[in-house]
Amino acid sequence: MENVELFETAIAWAKKKGIKSIKANTENYETPSKFTRTGDGEDDVIPDITGLHSTSKCYVEIAQKADDVQRIVSKWKLLSRMAEIKGGRLYLLAPRGSKAFTEKLVEAHNLNARVESL
Repeated sequence: MENVELFETAIAWAKKKGIKSIKANTENYETPSKFTRTGDGEDDVIPDITGLHSTSKCYVEIAQKADDVQRIVSKWKLLSRMAEIKGGRLYLLAPRGSKAFTEKLVEAHNLNARVESL
C-alpha cells in the first residue's frame, strides 16, 4: 500500500472509532504538534495521526516493518506515555504483513498500545 493510501485508510479507521479533531502528518490535514528531543541531536517526533476521543487525546501510528527498530520503539514509548498522561490511548495500525512484527515489539518492550489491523 502506498503511504497516502495508508494515511487515508488510517484516518477513516480513526473516524470510525469516534476520534474527532483529527490532525495528520500528511497533505490536506493540519500537522500534529511535534515533540522535540533536547540534547540528543535526534529529529523531532511527529505523530502520524492525533485526535480526541471524548476528552482524551489519542495517538494513531501506522506501524510498518523497518530496519531502525530502536527509533520506532522510542517513538512509540513517547507517544504511549503522552497518551497515558492525557488519559488517551496509543493505537498502532498494522498493514498486512506488519501485525506480528508490531505485536512482538509491543510485547517485548511492554508498551501500552493497542495493535489493530489496517
